[in-house]
Amino acid sequence: MEDVKGTIFNIQRYSIHDGPGIRTTVFFKGCPLRCLWCQNPESQTFQQELFYNRDRCTGCGRCLAACPEKAVEVVEGRSRTLRTLCNVCGACAEVCPEEARVLMGKVVSAKEVFAEVDKDAVFYERSGGGVTLSGGDPLAQPEFAIEILSLCKNAGIHTAIETCGHAPWETVERVLEVVDLVLYDVKHMDPVEHRKVTGVSNALALENLKRVHRESRLALSIRIPVIPGYNDSAENMEATASFLVKEVGPSMPVHLLPYHRLGDSKREQLESSQPSLGITSPSDEDMERLKEYFESRGLKALVGG
Repeated sequence: MEDVKGTIFNIQRYSIHDGPGIRTTVFFKGCPLRCLWCQNPESQTFQQELFYNRDRCTGCGRCLAACPEKAVEVVEGRSRTLRTLCNVCGACAEVCPEEARVLMGKVVSAKEVFAEVDKDAVFYERSGGGVTLSGGDPLAQPEFAIEILSLCKNAGIHTAIETCGHAPWETVERVLEVVDLVLYDVKHMDPVEHRKVTGVSNALALENLKRVHRESRLALSIRIPVIPGYNDSAENMEATASFLVKEVGPSMPVHLLPYHRLGDSKREQLESSQPSLGITSPSDEDMERLKEYFESRGLKALVGG
């Protein structure tokens, strides 16, 4: 049987925030959403992308000489990529001595991913951990995800996925057959606002969430990114809590994830024209008040995780 291949941009070992125990998190490339605040903008497209860290550049000019498309120039002692000319061939990254230029995203086989994951099997066993597929979104590459998860399940490794749930139910259902835990993101309850801030309606994701809970009975955790000025209004949080109380119930943990500005620095490394949102991370006091509110609605709320 031919090994299934897919595109990832990172494998993070010894993770403690993407499910129980010590885990290995595999970050898939490609996502159906375009969240304005995305923490991993390099995960949105399926294509390989060039990261450029200006602070590491010494202006040596090797990238300039190596680029076949003449898509690099040196300005004020630092290189700059002419993104309209760049075809992401990676020639500049290959010759950069300071690793200021790095290609993000590579095509790998499911067996290659499993071989990396399996290296830490002893830690999973001792800590109750396992593997988590994140992204991007693993549902955007379902065959690849299913193959990795199946290999892990057959090896006795606990499996989890983090997803926004925007995929046909037939896809979701197939992936759930080889998953032990679902980490399900809820971005915004208003369909119009959801489309404004993510590019798509929330109807499919919310319907899939209800079906995951109702039909699969898998372990489920809800994850709510708290983005000041975008989804943290009292009205939206009330609507979110009401939906979860009605459709998911009090037994499912709700993780409230405070916004941080990691995505801004990554957009700079992609030399993106998208301006910074200028969002300030919510304070510890704000997060604690939000946690208390969700608890007052009978939900099991946690900050972070």
